[in-house]
Amino acid sequence: MALRFQPKPRSVVFCNFAGFIEPEIIKRRPVVVLAVHKRNSRLVTVVPLSTTAPDPVEAHHYRLKQNPLPGAADKVVWAKCDMVAVVSIERLDLVHTGRGPDGKRRYLSLQIGPEQFDAIRHGVASALGLLSLAALKPPTA
Repeated sequence: MALRFQPKPRSVVFCNFAGFIEPEIIKRRPVVVLAVHKRNSRLVTVVPLSTTAPDPVEAHHYRLKQNPLPGAADKVVWAKCDMVAVVSIERLDLVHTGRGPDGKRRYLSLQIGPEQFDAIRHGVASALGLLSLAALKPPTA
């Protein structure tokens, strides 16, 4: 079910990239909300997450310290900061954990920590060639 609100920056939600064209992302995958659009309440900027390690690993890839998705703590997850996208909130869905006793879906509000968020922002700045312009400092590992 599509969201009717802009999730806050640092939120982890699912995004359906169907309709994009390869080599763009074309399937449903988890994303980190990077920013909300200030003038259009139906748009957000996201960075996709992937369990496929980049080859080679570059400055615009960030390995999260832990997988934010429930039940997937053993899987390594990467932020693909070179694949940043502005998408409609209608493509987004909260992480759901199944159904409750009443038959209704149960959802989680997930967020990554500020240190990891700063590292992803740094990766995006690197991917866009903006490090020399940004006041971002490299993340501490």
